[in-house]
Amino acid sequence: MEYIVVAAAVVALIFLVRANFDVDVARRALPVLLAAFAARLVVHVLLMRSGSAWYGGDNLTYESISMAMAEEWKRGGIYFVAPEQVGSLKSVAVPCNLFALVIYLCEGKAPLACTAVVALLACGLCVVMYRFARLLGADERSAFILLVISAFTPAFLVHTSDMFKDGFNAFLVVACLGLACSNMRRFDIRKLIVLCPLLWALWHVRPYMVFMCGPSLVLSLMGSKRAPSFRVMAVLSVVLGAVLALFGIAADEGPIGTMQEQLEYGQSDDLRRAVASEESGVTFEDSGSPWGALGPKLLYTLLSPFPWMEGTMTLQLGKIEVIVWYYLLYSAVRGARRLWDHDRSMFWTLLLFIVPSMVAYATTMANIGLIFRQRMPIIMVTSLLSAVAWNRAPEGGQAAAPGEERRGEEEWSPAIRPR
Repeated sequence: MEYIVVAAAVVALIFLVRANFDVDVARRALPVLLAAFAARLVVHVLLMRSGSAWYGGDNLTYESISMAMAEEWKRGGIYFVAPEQVGSLKSVAVPCNLFALVIYLCEGKAPLACTAVVALLACGLCVVMYRFARLLGADERSAFILLVISAFTPAFLVHTSDMFKDGFNAFLVVACLGLACSNMRRFDIRKLIVLCPLLWALWHVRPYMVFMCGPSLVLSLMGSKRAPSFRVMAVLSVVLGAVLALFGIAADEGPIGTMQEQLEYGQSDDLRRAVASEESGVTFEDSGSPWGALGPKLLYTLLSPFPWMEGTMTLQLGKIEVIVWYYLLYSAVRGARRLWDHDRSMFWTLLLFIVPSMVAYATTMANIGLIFRQRMPIIMVTSLLSAVAWNRAPEGGQAAAPGEERRGEEEWSPAIRPR
C-alpha cells in the first residue's frame, strides 16, 4: 500500500503541474519537480532512515504520535485529533493527522508513503513560488530559475525528506502571503475563502506564524489603488502593535494568549541557555534578556553559519546553502529597490512579513541548527524579491518593471490556474 500512495502522489504532482502552468512551462517544470520529488525519497531511504541516525528527531516523534492516532482511529473511527485532546500534539495537529491518515490507509508504519506526501507538498510550494514570482513581476525565465532553486535548496530538501513539519509551515506561509499579494491586485472574496482554511492549518502547524503573516494580510485588505507611504505604514504599525498589546493584556487565553505564551517560552532565558548548550549552540552577552545584543543576534539569524565556524557535519554542509542564500539576499536587495519604485503595496506586503519575523526569531536565537530550519519561510519570501531582480533587460532598454508582465498572473491563488 505504501507504493500505491507514492504512485498516487506522483500522479497528483503531474496533475498539479498541468493545472497550474501553460503547456510550454509545464514541459520544462515537470521533469524538474519529478526529480525534486525523487530526490526527497532517495534522501529519505539512504540518509534519513538508513539506521545511521544521520539527522532528525522531530520526525521520529511525529511518527510515534501519528502511529498512536492511527491505532485510536482503528478503535473509534477517523476524526480530527485536536491538540487539546492529545497534549503531545501541541502545534503539529495538521501534519500528524495527515500522517496518521496515511498510516491508517497503509495499515501500519509507512514512513516512505508519508514522505511522499511531504515531497508532494514541497513540489507544490515550488509551484506557488513560481506563480508568486510572476505575480510580483518576475519574467518567466526568472520565475523558473526560482522554482529550480527552491526545489533543490539543501535545507528545504532535507526537511521535506521525512516526517518533519517544516515543509507544511513554509507552504502555508508562502501561500497565505501569495493570496494577500493577489488580493492587493484585485479583491476577490474567493481568495479570502481559500485563505481561511490555510490560516487554520497554519495555526495547527506553527501558531505564531499566523501573527507573523497578520500585518501583510491586514494591508492586503486595504487594496492597491493607493500605495501607502512610509508615514502611513509607520502609523499603521504603531496602531497595530498597540491593539495587539491591549489584546495581549486582556486575553490570557485564546489566540492572543497562545501567541504570547509561545513567545515567552521561546524567549525564556532557561530555554535559550539549554538550546545553546547543544550542538551548534550560540551564546550572547545579553544579560539574560531576549532583546539584548539584538544586532549580533540578527546577524546570526540572517547570515549563519559563517564560513569560518566550526561545528557538526550538518553545520558544515549548511555552509553550502548559505553561500546560495548570500547571493539570493544580494539579489533580493536589488529586487526590493525595483519593487519599491514600481509597486510599493507589494513591497510593503512582503516587508511586513520579513522584518518582524526576522526580529522575532532573533530574540529566540541560541542555536544555528534550529534557526537554519525556522528561517526557511523567510528565505522563501525573500527569494521572491530575487526573482524580480533577475528579469532580463529587453532590447535597447532597462529590465521590465514589476507589474508589466502579462496580466493573467494577477488572478493568482494556490493550485488555481488563472483564466
